[in-house]
Amino acid sequence: MLGLGLEETLLQYLRAVGWSITAAVGFAFGVGIALKVFDWLSTEIDEWEEIKKGNMGVALIFISLIVMVGLLVYKVI
Repeated sequence: MLGLGLEETLLQYLRAVGWSITAAVGFAFGVGIALKVFDWLSTEIDEWEEIKKGNMGVALIFISLIVMVGLLVYKVI
């Protein structure tokens, strides 16, 4: 057997593109929800204003939150 035929190969490519789109949509919703929940839980501080002022601590918290949501979405999908 020489490998997959053209139809099977195209089906595999289509399936890969579909999963890529699913992962992108899942990641976008996951990050949006996580940032909104984090914003609701931290009522004492305006994170976006602190990031504009150059507060690297708050920026690192946001970065770690986005990376963790990305890892969770990756594991689920």
